[in-house]
Amino acid sequence: MNTVKTVFLMTLMMMLFLLVGNLVGGERGMMFAFILSLMMNFGSYWFSDKIVLTMYRAQQVSPEEYPTLYRIVEDLSRRAGLPMPKVYVMDNPTPNAFATGRNPEHAAVAVTTGILNILENDELAGVIGHELTHVKHRDILIGTITATLVGTITFIARMAGWAFMFGRGGDDRDRDGGGISSIFLMILSPIVAMLIQMAISRSREYLADEGGAVISQNPLSLASALNKLSISNQRMPMLNAQPSSAHLFIVSPFSARSFMNAFSTHPPMEERIARLQEIASGKREAKL
Repeated sequence: MNTVKTVFLMTLMMMLFLLVGNLVGGERGMMFAFILSLMMNFGSYWFSDKIVLTMYRAQQVSPEEYPTLYRIVEDLSRRAGLPMPKVYVMDNPTPNAFATGRNPEHAAVAVTTGILNILENDELAGVIGHELTHVKHRDILIGTITATLVGTITFIARMAGWAFMFGRGGDDRDRDGGGISSIFLMILSPIVAMLIQMAISRSREYLADEGGAVISQNPLSLASALNKLSISNQRMPMLNAQPSSAHLFIVSPFSARSFMNAFSTHPPMEERIARLQEIASGKREAKL
């Protein structure tokens, strides 16, 4: 169901994208929006991993520096049928982790020093399994595409809004009320696009939890890890976390008091833990 939901939401996002492009300039507007999106997607696809790793000052580590972490990543990658990703560590006391990279052959898994300090090895394996599932499902690419579409829709809507306000205020469409409805759509479309993006992110998190349970072979350890990470991030959110990359992390790097909670990229923690408990008891089937 989560896969079907993702396909539906991606289709809805593209329809919104084409609607906004058509509203601005008809077929030419749609073509311009599509070409602009392709260009932005290409850049994000090739360089987003380097950008986000640099943003959080992640350092690539060797097996000699972090033998336990490296062994867990290596063992679980083999179990998941994936190439060994690069391993990064962020010097940050807030426990969290993310995966990035344009495809499984160029993937990276990054964890904070905080997560290494509070999790047991079996809990850490659950977290790494979750991140490797993102890699296997190419969720980084899906997240990049949706983020680019949201950015393009917002950009076009803003430009069109300025055009309607200063350049086209007196044409026939304004006189028959079309201008007002168009401006309303331009204001609303970026909000709708962002909500769709958040819904896609939440559906992918559920799938990554299931995959993490399968790869680590211990859904309760992943549930325990999620509980610890959630509590820790509420008490000590990441000070350098950016809204544009929040969806990458296994738990939201923002506190519940944050405004970003209204546009959550992650499902409710209680629901995630409950689903993992159902997988452990055999009430729910989990697939990689």
